[in-house]
Amino acid sequence: MLRIKNGRVIDPASGTDAQLDVWLQGDRIAKVGPANSAPEPEPKAANGSPSEESFDASGMIVAPGFIDLHCHLREPGGEPSETIETGTRAAARGGFTAVCPMPNTRPVNDNASVTRSIVERAAAAGSTRVWPIGAASQGSRGEGLAEIAAMQKAGIVAVSDDGRPIATAKLLRQVMDYCRALDLPVIDHCEDSSLFAGSVMREGRQSVRLGLRGMPAATESIAVGRDVQIAELTGCQLHIAHLSATASLELVRAAKKRGLRVSCEVTPHHFTLSDVDVVYDTRFKMNPPLASTEDRAALVAGLADGTVDAIATDHAPHEAASKDVEFDRAPFGVTGFETALGLALELVHAGQLSLRRMIELFTTGPARVLGCERRIAAGEPGDLTIFSTEHSWTFRAQESASKSRNTPFDGRAFRGAPMATVVAGRMIYRREA
Repeated sequence: MLRIKNGRVIDPASGTDAQLDVWLQGDRIAKVGPANSAPEPEPKAANGSPSEESFDASGMIVAPGFIDLHCHLREPGGEPSETIETGTRAAARGGFTAVCPMPNTRPVNDNASVTRSIVERAAAAGSTRVWPIGAASQGSRGEGLAEIAAMQKAGIVAVSDDGRPIATAKLLRQVMDYCRALDLPVIDHCEDSSLFAGSVMREGRQSVRLGLRGMPAATESIAVGRDVQIAELTGCQLHIAHLSATASLELVRAAKKRGLRVSCEVTPHHFTLSDVDVVYDTRFKMNPPLASTEDRAALVAGLADGTVDAIATDHAPHEAASKDVEFDRAPFGVTGFETALGLALELVHAGQLSLRRMIELFTTGPARVLGCERRIAAGEPGDLTIFSTEHSWTFRAQESASKSRNTPFDGRAFRGAPMATVVAGRMIYRREA
């Protein structure tokens, strides 16, 4: 038995915010009770000593296990950049108890065989839970439906052609019609390919100043508008990945007011940085690109007012050689597991986001997108994220558990950090300093 004692338990699903102890037995939460309450008689280990292990969470927050709806673990096929083992280890250090890797691997996760391989590799790694997202189309090429039902049986929790949009309105309707029957969310990387072509950052003063080809914000919002209309047509659940533009946010807000099954996520780099931060450094190259300061302010407001459902990292590791090239030639993407909580807490400390709302964006919000729950209660899965809002530390990319170092936050000082991560009743990460 594992006992988390003296922590402040914040559970958005139940409204709990109190000093409580949490006992975990096996892979489940066994009991939640008053801090320092007398435990039930402890079973004895084989050597006669008490078998209860404890973690003193004094001064810390005990939250339901964090879920990352959007990441890239690269395996199979991209192991020089990341593996399931290194990626989930980095996720655990970031406080994540479950992560959802996108299907743009090599081969693409578009059939049950690949899905099963990912699930089995994750189980062997023994770290953060891995809930794969399957391809919407064969090879994510936009030319026909992937083996969606078979992949769902093998373990996928949603479908997407992330890395690119679902190619056509006709295909998107077919995918949504099919997924509605399976009660499976469709996640789309919203982008009008004709406006995107050849662009490397957001169009604006900074792109002109740097002489880099920019894409307008409408590249994203035009596609969001298409997707919302087809979601209304089919009744399917639609989730907008890595939303970055004000117009896109307004479309989601309007869809929710009309009662449509539409949700969205925002990444930490999009609510922290803007296009004015872009320099000739490929660690600042991601897709969607960093947006305007006005867009960033709108995203923060959307996080606070409930329009945004989840914070998702879009952790996208790349081996050093692929990023150590000219800005135009480098692949899009930045790592994000280990800095996500620290960046979100910056909003909390600035008074732009309540602590409870921040926790909701990492827990019950993404859980709702996936049709599941995240609660701290007896009988629930033993997944917990324990963090400090005050622990001071500096992120060093070279010390990351990820195989890749492509982050714009190397050397950034943080106030607040994950202190321990518990998955299935087992502590898979504990901060040492």
